[in-house]
Amino acid sequence: MKENKIIILGIISLSFIIAIYLYPQMPDKMASHWNVQGKVDGYISRFWGLFLMPIVSIGLLFLFILIPKIDPLKENIEKFRKYFDGFIVLMMIFLFYVYLLTVFWNLGLRFNMAQLMIPALGILFYYCGILIENAKRNWFIGIRTPWTLSNENVWNKTHKIGGKLFKIAGMIAFLVIFFPNYGGFLILIPAILVPFYLIIYSYFEYRKQTSSPNRF
Repeated sequence: MKENKIIILGIISLSFIIAIYLYPQMPDKMASHWNVQGKVDGYISRFWGLFLMPIVSIGLLFLFILIPKIDPLKENIEKFRKYFDGFIVLMMIFLFYVYLLTVFWNLGLRFNMAQLMIPALGILFYYCGILIENAKRNWFIGIRTPWTLSNENVWNKTHKIGGKLFKIAGMIAFLVIFFPNYGGFLILIPAILVPFYLIIYSYFEYRKQTSSPNRF
């Protein structure tokens, strides 16, 4: 975990250094949001364009540090802590990557933002699959439905299949390299369908686990 802390703190520190150094060079209004075609459809002030992501990174880091301390099932988090710590590092790298793309665009470089973003999201989805399939029952991390939280077996079965589905969703996202015009669909459809399916799955699995045997 010590190495992870060094990486995380290094990324956040570098973000602030970049923000301070480039502040005079940035336009008063910075591009901050792109649609699925990679075109700018939102702007933000220079200060928030440069400092929002580093501040968000700090906020998320404190949240990630807090979760294992306040979860009533904190001992279960320790059982998959290395995967959770890996997720924290990956999330910070992902946010920094998005931050750099935003900075480079506002410095005048032009590229298809969607095409560069979606493979990164694919990596994030794939690792979420790894985290999910190793997650033990807790109140903050994983597929937390009333049915998974109420039954250990339902949690384990839902997370086993959930991990596989998130990995598949991550691999599907990489198809945007070959089908750039369908980038939005390749990321949005799995991102919607997988959680929806897992909610339904956990409900029916709970019903199966807790139903009374037929007496007749």
